[in-house]
Amino acid sequence: MHYRVLFFFLLLSGYGHSQTLGGNAVFNFLNQPNTAQLSALGGVNISAIGKDVGMAFHNPALLRENMHGQADLSFNSFLAGITAYSFTSAFRWNAANTNIGFGVNYLNYGEMTQTDASGIVGGSFRPRDYVVQAMASRQYKDNWWYGATLKFIYSGYGQYSSSGIAADVAVTYYDPEKQVQAGVVVKNLGTQLKTYDGSNRKEELPFDLQAGVTARLKNAPLQFSLTAHHLHRFNIHYNDTAFRASEGDPQYREGTTLQQVFSHLVLGAQLFLHEKIEVDAGYNFLRRQDLNAYNMTSGLNGFNLGIGVLLKKARFRYATGFYQQQLFHQLSLNISWKGEGL
Repeated sequence: MHYRVLFFFLLLSGYGHSQTLGGNAVFNFLNQPNTAQLSALGGVNISAIGKDVGMAFHNPALLRENMHGQADLSFNSFLAGITAYSFTSAFRWNAANTNIGFGVNYLNYGEMTQTDASGIVGGSFRPRDYVVQAMASRQYKDNWWYGATLKFIYSGYGQYSSSGIAADVAVTYYDPEKQVQAGVVVKNLGTQLKTYDGSNRKEELPFDLQAGVTARLKNAPLQFSLTAHHLHRFNIHYNDTAFRASEGDPQYREGTTLQQVFSHLVLGAQLFLHEKIEVDAGYNFLRRQDLNAYNMTSGLNGFNLGIGVLLKKARFRYATGFYQQQLFHQLSLNISWKGEGL
């Protein structure tokens, strides 16, 4: 079965060569981490070993039977007054031998002044983006899980709005004896239903082909993850010539071959200090590349940190990350709406 799955993903990766990268795609907020643990691990992770239902938001094959009755609620106080709210929950459908999940990610950009082309103020508006999705996963034999996500996407900026549908498909392999988990996810296969200007010129969605592996050490309380994203295209460095010229840096630096390889990678580490305390860290190479501005220090761009307090009936997580001189603050709460232990 796994050979057929691999062939299927190879076909999808071929399709992905025609997809758009960077700021040229619509609904890029779909890449936003929905939960604190994911943010702390670098913002991209599809293979972490654990029981956090929030991690299944970006990989439906991570849904497990032991997540029945879990709910993950998250709040992110982002930059420039932007806030994000997320909810993920799951239950076990025994009659169909299937794990079912539901999720919402909502971004609020605050209130903005609305002006016309000449700068005359005509009021204000509140831009927002959100995605509502349903997920499902099933187990195959002892070590394999496969899953899919169906999404409805909405984006509204004053008088301009757009909607779309998309799907993710995923497969995950987990070996509980060796404590190794690997996954592959094809993300955002879909289309716009309504364009911002009402025309028939539909924009492409932020397609992504991701693969990742996580291993937990046998004799140490450590777990490491390596995730690769945008595997369907080699050079993913984004070049905005107008922005560079406005900043006095008109030269585009494509980067060496090694830099282009590493821009696909996200590293994550989890340290289990105690059965109730977990410390997470992540490093996103592409984020560091994107945030390094001309004639400015790079600082800790690309680094994320987090901590989790894992109690019997509730798990609290906090994550933060560096964006030039700024930090974001994300809080997540994982509980069981059945009132049982996690």
